Amino acid sequence: MNFMYQVLYRKWRPETFADVVGQPQVTTTLKNELKSGRINHAYLFTGSRGTGKTTCAKILAKAVNCLDLQDGNPCGKCENCIDFQEGNLLDVVEMDAASNRGIDDIRELIEESSFSPSKGKYRVYIIDEVHMLTDAAFNALLKTLEEPPAHVIFILATTEVHMLPQTILSRCQRFDFHRISPEDITKRLKYVAEQENVTITDDACHLTAVIADGAMRDSLSIMDRCIGICKNIDAEVVRQAAGLAQKDYLFSLSSACINKNPQRALKIVDKLHSESKDMARLCAELIDHFRNYMLIKTINNPRQMIVMSDEEFDEAVSQCDYVSLADIIYFMDVLQRSAERMGKSSSNRTEMETALIKLTAPELDGSQEALLSRLVKLERAVNMGNFGSAKTTETKEVTNTETSPIAKEEVTTPSPISTEPIQKEEKVVPTEKPPVNPFVDDGTPKQDKYAGADSLRNKIEEVKKGLLKKEERAKAESSFAPTVPSSPVPFPEIINHNEPKKVEEHKPAPKKQLNLEEIYANAKPFMQWQEVVENLKEYSKTIAMSFLDTTAYVSGNYLLIDAKTDIPFKLLKRDPEQKDRIRDAVQELTGKRYNLGPYKPPVKKVEKNDPLDEFTDNLKEKGIEITEE
Repeated sequence: MNFMYQVLYRKWRPETFADVVGQPQVTTTLKNELKSGRINHAYLFTGSRGTGKTTCAKILAKAVNCLDLQDGNPCGKCENCIDFQEGNLLDVVEMDAASNRGIDDIRELIEESSFSPSKGKYRVYIIDEVHMLTDAAFNALLKTLEEPPAHVIFILATTEVHMLPQTILSRCQRFDFHRISPEDITKRLKYVAEQENVTITDDACHLTAVIADGAMRDSLSIMDRCIGICKNIDAEVVRQAAGLAQKDYLFSLSSACINKNPQRALKIVDKLHSESKDMARLCAELIDHFRNYMLIKTINNPRQMIVMSDEEFDEAVSQCDYVSLADIIYFMDVLQRSAERMGKSSSNRTEMETALIKLTAPELDGSQEALLSRLVKLERAVNMGNFGSAKTTETKEVTNTETSPIAKEEVTTPSPISTEPIQKEEKVVPTEKPPVNPFVDDGTPKQDKYAGADSLRNKIEEVKKGLLKKEERAKAESSFAPTVPSSPVPFPEIINHNEPKKVEEHKPAPKKQLNLEEIYANAKPFMQWQEVVENLKEYSKTIAMSFLDTTAYVSGNYLLIDAKTDIPFKLLKRDPEQKDRIRDAVQELTGKRYNLGPYKPPVKKVEKNDPLDEFTDNLKEKGIEITEE
């Protein structure tokens, strides 16, 4: 006799609370109630799909009728447990509220509940998707749910707890089921694979957990499809079974967006479409992909929050070095809008291609997010004194074909789409003749910070047109930056007056040397320091991490760094170029260039008076004469 194949999520449904995965806050409480005999008359199980609500309801129904409980778990061997597993225990009734949602169905249930159990201790009613009941059905159930017969237990399960009336919620003991962690899903998948004589890799388990979104049932369903393809399951088999794009395609698409290469992006979409990839799912995957980038740019240690292999994580971190957080948010906004339109559009592929064109050419998008992303680039370009393309400031490493791994991948193929409009949009300074300086009256320049604006604009135009030589261009660019001290003091740049240092003969002595008291008296907290430390990651992650727990103060032209240890200063001493990187990062935010120094104010020594002398003086003040013998 041939039996129908039983799918994995039914075959390996837990039979005891000990087998339930990832819900200790539920199983521990239920076991303790069963052991102590404190069984409630109504339970409410709520949570996302596939997290064990119906499973725990079945185990609870079996446990309350078990003749030989084992530490709060049903024994599985007594007569009642065997009848329950075979579906012959009539005292346990399962009801689907989605198809039995009317008042007549509830009335029939109430009438049946008045009869005593035929074989077990309790009559248990499991009502799944209880939120689908009508208002009249809820009202009919209310009184019985509040004061049911002593032999009746109600177990309500729902994924939409907010749709239940408060009168129902207040009469039930509520248990919230959480999404199952990828680690717990991985352990369970490996156990099932071992029992089914199937091999599965760690990457495949992690990918399955991500696709299932914390649902154990969905994970086993994906594994069932993978077994139908191959007995040796790896990440590629999971992608094929789930119809997902490979991670390589996601990294290539993100690379094309960062490097503004529309041709490569459209070719990738065309290839995926020819392989029957779902464009709506691809859009969702790309949104999650950029979400990982957002976490990397925002959180100090995001590894535990991002489910991907170590190699993929390293590649994601590498790509994040070439894109700003504002661009990542803009990418996600454009893709999210496209995902919302895909359900209404006649062609999901067209929507996906349109979104990628907007990402690779943001000047085509007139939304507020696109303008904000471009303004961030312009602001950083102006603060750094780079009055050319804003793109060269924000993604200068990407456009360097010699050092950027992303740029090497993208630069090989010319784009069929004309990039002339893009280049014209990205230019910050217009090509027309600059307007007359509004800060000049009658041809006489004013003595303020705006003096010489016309000459600066002329120099900018000359730099843009490539008329200046390399040396002249360097001088012109240096004139754009705010004035800095002509002779910067080497790090540390603050000299302790208590311990003066000799000035080397070949270095000119500063005209006015500040001491520690003057500097620290004027020091004020630098509120943007943490943002500076975050921007340092573009230059050196090691330096950025060393300054993570530091604070900074500003005093005149000095930026004073307060560190708990001397490790940051040792790193700067080992690599002096990093000091310029810090100055650049500060200049990007403030537009001003500072000299660097440690924040270590001298500790003033308080001279302690001799206690004997103080005692003698006090006696003399009181008129007591002291004679020496």
